Parts: sequence; structure tokens; C-alpha cells
Amino acid sequence: MRGEDKKSRVELAVSGFEKDFNCCQAVLSTYGPRFGLERELALRLASGLGGGIGYQGDTCGAVTSALMVIGLKHGGAVAGDEESQEQTFSLISRFLEGFKARHGSILCRELLDYDISTPEGLQAARDKGLFEKRCPNYVRASAEILEKLL
Repeated sequence: MRGEDKKSRVELAVSGFEKDFNCCQAVLSTYGPRFGLERELALRLASGLGGGIGYQGDTCGAVTSALMVIGLKHGGAVAGDEESQEQTFSLISRFLEGFKARHGSILCRELLDYDISTPEGLQAARDKGLFEKRCPNYVRASAEILEKLL
């Protein structure tokens, strides 16, 4: 794969987030079509997973989507396919290690420093512009790590 293609996919994911898709939608809609997932379906599938799964502050949507992309490319579709499962789990582990090394956590509430599962925490994160300031970096990191692993 050429370097400019990788860079353009990373920028496409970041741009998707900046155009008001959530972090999970931005990554999955950029990478899903490469592996047979239609863009519109990717956007729908990922719509509830931003904000750490529906503003629960759990796993960052940029992480969740990357794990789905790894599954799209390497996941098994036949029961008992241990080879595919091992490869998928290995790549997921590498992804998670890379993301944690860059950002210290995969949890939205830790990445934002606010518990967005509460109305007060969500409002404080919004008031401080944290979704606009921090989340593009998480989308970028997710896409850059995916580019190395795919």
C-alpha cells in the first residue's frame, strides 16, 4: 500500500469526525468499505458506540471501531477457526497496546478526564470543548495504528 493512500485514509477518518460523525463512525466508515462493509451500514452500525458506548465513558469509539475493522479483515466466519481467532486476538492485543502507549487508556472517561455517563460530566466535557480538542487525536491514533497492522 502506498504511503499517500495510508495518509489519506487517516485524514479521511479525522475529517469524518470533524464533520459531526462520532469517533466510532469516523473510523469504521473509513476502513469498513475496504473489507466489504458498506459505508452507510458502517455509519449506522457505529452510531451508538461513540462517547465510550452511548456516552457511558467506557471503551473509546475510535478503539471499538478499530477492533471491528481488524475483525472484518482477519476474523473467522467458520465455527472452530482457531487460526483466524488467534490472529485476530493477536492483532487486537497489538492495537490496544499501541493505543494505550500513546494515550494511557482506552476508556473514554479517562481520555477526557470526565465521567460523561453523568449529565454533569457530559456537560462539563462539552463546555470545555474536549470532544473537539481531544477526540480527533484519538481518531488519528486509531487510524494510524490500523494502518500499521492491516
